Amino acid sequence: MKTMIAAGLAVSMLAGGGASALANGKGNSRDQGKNNDSKYTTQAKSNSNSSTKGNVNIILNFPDVTGADVEWAMKYIASLASKRVFEGYEDGTFQPRKTITRIEALTAAVRLMGLREQAESAEEMNSNLNFKDADQVKKQYAWATGYVAVAAENDLFLESDDKVQPDKPADRLWATTLLVKAMKLGTEAKAKMNEKLTFRDAAQIPAGSVGYVKVALEKGLIDGYEDNTFRPDRPVTRAELAALLDRTGEQLPGNGSGQDQTLVTGKLAAAPAGNVLQVEKDGQTVSIVVDANAFIFRNGSRVALGALVAGDTLKIRTYNGTALFVEVTNAVTNTSFTVVGVYKDMTLTAEGKIATIKIAQTVNGTVQEAVYNAAPTVSITGGSLPATDRLIELKGASALVTEIKIY
Repeated sequence: MKTMIAAGLAVSMLAGGGASALANGKGNSRDQGKNNDSKYTTQAKSNSNSSTKGNVNIILNFPDVTGADVEWAMKYIASLASKRVFEGYEDGTFQPRKTITRIEALTAAVRLMGLREQAESAEEMNSNLNFKDADQVKKQYAWATGYVAVAAENDLFLESDDKVQPDKPADRLWATTLLVKAMKLGTEAKAKMNEKLTFRDAAQIPAGSVGYVKVALEKGLIDGYEDNTFRPDRPVTRAELAALLDRTGEQLPGNGSGQDQTLVTGKLAAAPAGNVLQVEKDGQTVSIVVDANAFIFRNGSRVALGALVAGDTLKIRTYNGTALFVEVTNAVTNTSFTVVGVYKDMTLTAEGKIATIKIAQTVNGTVQEAVYNAAPTVSITGGSLPATDRLIELKGASALVTEIKIY
């Protein structure tokens, strides 16, 4: 995966009387609790991670999502956080390497299905849960009662499940089954129960789960390992679940049909002007204001808004009409670009050549850091790359830097 390094981001959302996120007794998780958002304000907070009564912070970047083993998940994490499906903790961390629990995964799946409001309603919160550990759920995870109820109503549990087991780590097989059920493909899965899986450890997958794994593979939700194993019992990390959730969300029933009010898709009609995108959608051109701290991805790398090119196909996540997350799903090729910024860092290939270069740019009064991929033959003029904080110019085409000029 291409290395993606991002600057801090905490966008403050002004809520109309919503409660702050609730703790689960094991750390203050923002993936849990109720928040009623009603109004958006573009008020950036660089290091504010606490929930205040009446305010909700949507955090897209987390300081602990660093390192090659988790940076690949940054895009998925930002995408899900932008629509408040899968968030972090109140201390500002995401804990990407932490094993996800079943209650956290169930909560995220219900939110992904667009059922958050229902799950947090008084009616669902007061539901009777027909599980043997219902008392444990209501005592330790009172906030999750409605989520468990909605999950049961939407067939997210197996018929044989008599316990929620909220604290149990979610393994690959369990998470796979959960997301296939969230996609309403249970009937299709049951029809594939007798098909053959080619994994070396296929014998470790229960017969009643084969169809779910088969469907998940066909839909591109999950894959095996390089040694051709599936490892059904391997615990899933929060970073891994983010990727699974994002892939699932793209294929949920109703996705793209207007039910997802936070999603805008279309082609960029012209180069970005200031912080506004002109997007062609359904034969019309709409203007979308982009938050100064929005996460923008093109060709797998986080880039500045100015790196978007007219003709790019975009997937945009908005909050009250303001874009927080932009991803280029089909990039226009053979386009040249020139950007100027302050040099921050770079990564090298195994051969010692420049792989990526990170610069800081000031956009609408806010400093953003963007990472650009370098061509194998990138040239440098004006000296060698400085330590940090030196003004440099990057030139290139097709999202690859071919020239670096040092001022």
